[in-house]
Amino acid sequence: MKRHILNYDTILKVTQAISHSHDPEEVVLMAVNSIKDALAVKGCTLFLINHKTKHLEAAASMGLSNEYLNKGPVSAVESIPRSLEGPVAISDVMDDPRIQYPEAAKKEGIASILSVPVAAGGHVLGSLRVYTNERWDFTLNDVNFVQAMACLAGMAIIMARQYKGMKDSLEFLKSQQAAKTMKSGKRTPVEAVPVRAAIPKAKSKRKK
Repeated sequence: MKRHILNYDTILKVTQAISHSHDPEEVVLMAVNSIKDALAVKGCTLFLINHKTKHLEAAASMGLSNEYLNKGPVSAVESIPRSLEGPVAISDVMDDPRIQYPEAAKKEGIASILSVPVAAGGHVLGSLRVYTNERWDFTLNDVNFVQAMACLAGMAIIMARQYKGMKDSLEFLKSQQAAKTMKSGKRTPVEAVPVRAAIPKAKSKRKK
């Protein structure tokens, strides 16, 4: 992992990238890919919390193997506890009881992990985690940068979900209107003007 100085150019680049997409899956993939490239780390994963199971489910990941991602359910409580409340930095995964799957991390070649919450609008959506292949003492700049990216990702996810919900609602309303039009056969779909409305005939003038 390289030392990274937070700068506006990086923030602007990521913001522009995620603002061009209204697809939540594409948004989170852009976020983790940008973070991995900017920090030159082993991998990055964005988890979204499943409130029914209390598990963190990987929404997008870069740099990690499928075997590691499928190691087992990631508990929102047991896996790096309190990481949904604030940043948690783990310098040595093999000597920290907060790691839920230490042997899987060792096999994957993970040395250190930085986890920050992903939140928007006062709601916690999940967790953003950065993985390094060498032991790393995370600096304040590292934490601030990842937190900034997590905030951008959180806002982008909310916006994408709202856009998708609005689009689905409009499509539903259009389909309902079309169904009513087909059923009644009395009004045009756009102008809502009676199709069979009688047109009054002009009265002929009689010559006196």
